[in-house]
Amino acid sequence: MQLRLPRTQLTVDELTFHIQGLFMSDAALRSVVVSGEISEFKRHTSGHCYFTLLGEESRVACAVFKQRAGFIPRWPDNGDNVLVEGSVGLYAQRGAYQLYARRLTPVGAGAVERARRELRDRFEKEGLFDAALKRPLPPYPAKVALITSTTGAAVQDVLRVARRRCPACDIVVIGAQVQGVNAPEELVQAFSRISAIPKLDCVILARGGGSREDLVPFDDERVARALRTCPFPVVCGVGHDVDMTLCDLVADVRASTPSAAAELVFPNSAELVQALREVQERMVVGARMRIDAYRRRLDHLESTLDSRIRRVFLTAGTTLEALQTKLSAAAALRLMEAREALAVRAASLDALSPLAVLTRGFAVCERGGERIRSVNSLSPRTRVTIRFSDGAAETKVEKIISGGI
Repeated sequence: MQLRLPRTQLTVDELTFHIQGLFMSDAALRSVVVSGEISEFKRHTSGHCYFTLLGEESRVACAVFKQRAGFIPRWPDNGDNVLVEGSVGLYAQRGAYQLYARRLTPVGAGAVERARRELRDRFEKEGLFDAALKRPLPPYPAKVALITSTTGAAVQDVLRVARRRCPACDIVVIGAQVQGVNAPEELVQAFSRISAIPKLDCVILARGGGSREDLVPFDDERVARALRTCPFPVVCGVGHDVDMTLCDLVADVRASTPSAAAELVFPNSAELVQALREVQERMVVGARMRIDAYRRRLDHLESTLDSRIRRVFLTAGTTLEALQTKLSAAAALRLMEAREALAVRAASLDALSPLAVLTRGFAVCERGGERIRSVNSLSPRTRVTIRFSDGAAETKVEKIISGGI
């Protein structure tokens, strides 16, 4: 006997929301890439785009919202084969599931080329190819980032050239798919990691040869804009010499192949050594020439200085002799004047000298070394000294006589 489960009674809205939840809970349906043929493509006045994607036996309605539609060029036509990247959801108002597209990638040579031309025209109008935006490559890079597939031949080509030309340069390899539907997103992520690398000098974007359709990721708008906003100069070496992608046009420098890109980025160390030796030789020769020139100039200055010094000393000797003669005459005159003045002062001093008075017969009376000026300061039997011009005599007072001479 089979057990029958009770039936659940739902409203239309409840059923719709339940199914919508199933779509949202499925991780595979939140990010899918679906291939098919475009049909009934139209742009609404609201800015949204609507079309149907056809398979061999089925179809699915697709919508591109306004904020995403701006990244889609004018190339989608009915009948074009495309890859639609987006998510699957339920359009509740109609009760039908549909594909909400985030990006359309053309499939087929005609559609791919048409899309590339239209995107190139748009980039050219925006000025993304202007020469003024091109940045020069560093002449001697110390660290270089390489964006490429880690399993492709391009990474080996670049590393081989780097080891040969500039083995001291540090190379940071950032792996990314360079072919297929997921390649654009991985390339954009690789460029986003560039700014986190310290002391980086430049970037190489490389991919080996292949068909023109294999290079479609390098015509992707997201990749081209990520390259243009890279904070370091970018060298693009993609495909062969005849291949030209939008990344080649946007890059600061375009190289024909990955090996050619490496040749442009990495300086030849052997040539640098030879150039340094030549510079050293030129510096030595130049230094010797300058030393010889300075030596000749010094010799000339020395000879010139000797003649000048002799003239200076000759002139100074003549001037010194004249000054010496003038000084001697002035000194003799001052000495004679001084002698005459001294004689006058000596005569005056001699006339005022007490000794001159004594020579005329006068004497000086002293007591205890002090001159006696009045007879009143004496008394009988006082011992006094009488000084004459030619000597002195000790005596004693016998009698005091008052009265003048």
